[in-house]
Amino acid sequence: MQTMEMNKKAALLLEDWDPFSAGPHAYDLEIADVVAELQLLDHPTDMAKRIREIYERSYSLWIPLEECMQISYKLLAVKYEAKCIISL
Repeated sequence: MQTMEMNKKAALLLEDWDPFSAGPHAYDLEIADVVAELQLLDHPTDMAKRIREIYERSYSLWIPLEECMQISYKLLAVKYEAKCIISL
């Protein structure tokens, strides 16, 4: 899986995740920010904290860290899958 495909897969996961029930395409800017952070972060807790910060900054609403952890694990699984395939 190449980086572009990984980013696309991560974006699709984030599109399905609707923490504020805002509907489709409500989080385009946040998704772009989170996908960029995915390139930099490797620890689920760090990723979850950044996700929470990004979404809270835009919506001024609080998200429980546990909810962010769930999506963080899914995103990092996509990233590690991509890394494994790329390094072969």
